[in-house]
Amino acid sequence: MSETSSTACQIATIAPSGRAPSDRLHALLADHHAFVWRSLRRLGVPDSDVDDASQQVFLVAHRRLAKIAHGSERSFLFQTALRVAADWRRAHKRRGEQTGMDLLDVPDVAGNPEELMDQRQARALLDQALGGMPMDLRAVFVLFELEEMTMMEIATLSDLPAGTVASRLRRARQVFQEAAKKLIDGRPVRRDHHGGS
Repeated sequence: MSETSSTACQIATIAPSGRAPSDRLHALLADHHAFVWRSLRRLGVPDSDVDDASQQVFLVAHRRLAKIAHGSERSFLFQTALRVAADWRRAHKRRGEQTGMDLLDVPDVAGNPEELMDQRQARALLDQALGGMPMDLRAVFVLFELEEMTMMEIATLSDLPAGTVASRLRRARQVFQEAAKKLIDGRPVRRDHHGGS
């Protein structure tokens, strides 16, 4: 069963009065589940918890479906994913749990063992570098550099002025470059869970 259909089935089981979720919710799942999953993953939720976090995002959407303006569904889902990821990170920090990705969590997509190991190492380094960014910078960086969205799309999605997006992206690139240099030099990257501007 795919992740999207699994989440849809789980949401359907909790729909009020035993009714199936609306066509709109199904459309949200079909159109945005992969984006929400990637966003949560890149915002610091490890693979082992992303399915649960994704379900939480869509449960919030289910409860607030009537209040989500048509055309702003993606923005609502991303803002919800930001909050879910931040809540997850805070909860795990309080419990003293490691929030980094275990190298074994990477799915086996490579053809040979060397390629697989290179992909795992690259992903682990990316996670460490992203983990050192404040969440407000990390969100803009992920959307621009990894999701390949334009600054105007990010401004609309995040409900931020375009100048703020540009400023955060510039700062995020600096933080990322500094973190990457530290990782290449073998120095640890300080994890920053606090926001900037």
